[in-house]
Amino acid sequence: QLQLVESGGGLVQPGGSLRLSCVASESPLNYYSIAWFRQPPGKEREPISCVTVDGRITDFTDSLKGRFTISRDNAKSTVYLQLNALKPEDTNIYYCAANRISTYCSRAGFDYDYWGQGTQVTVSS
Repeated sequence: QLQLVESGGGLVQPGGSLRLSCVASESPLNYYSIAWFRQPPGKEREPISCVTVDGRITDFTDSLKGRFTISRDNAKSTVYLQLNALKPEDTNIYYCAANRISTYCSRAGFDYDYWGQGTQVTVSS
């Protein structure tokens, strides 16, 4: 069982930046494609970006392109989500998810086999 742990969330002012990290216990992330999602209160989980094991990136949400950037460091078995130019509407819980099909990125949450508990990002002045 893969356990994912997100970190790096917090309170930031509008226009600020955060870098979220996703690591795994028990097994390195290097065998999985990894995606980031967020879930606004009362709404469906929204896919942000995904990166395959060989580094191919898929950005799912056009409105976030240019502000949010996914990357992975296989040597550190860590996947990052860089959040720049943050807006109050970016306030959400951010989740990473792992897919055992390591070369496949899906926007559908049900395609992912493992999920973290999430990290809260709050954008407020």
